[in-house]
Amino acid sequence: MALGVAIQSLQLGVTLGMPGSRPMPSIGPAVEELRLKDASGQYRVFYLARHVMGVLIFHAFVKKTRATPQHEIKLARSRLKELT
Repeated sequence: MALGVAIQSLQLGVTLGMPGSRPMPSIGPAVEELRLKDASGQYRVFYLARHVMGVLIFHAFVKKTRATPQHEIKLARSRLKELT
């Protein structure tokens, strides 16, 4: 699924499940991770789907390793804290 299509689906209230999206409780309650892949690589986008402002996308990165790097998790937590 393309990023734009995924975001539009979220805005329309569609609940995305695996393999396209999964919960990320290590970052925060209700945080989910969009999992995108194309010919140029894998991408991850952290978001809150049910935020008072709508879909809140607060961090994205190119995934280069199997596990989510700790510095990406720390940065996502920091950004989430700033916004909520």
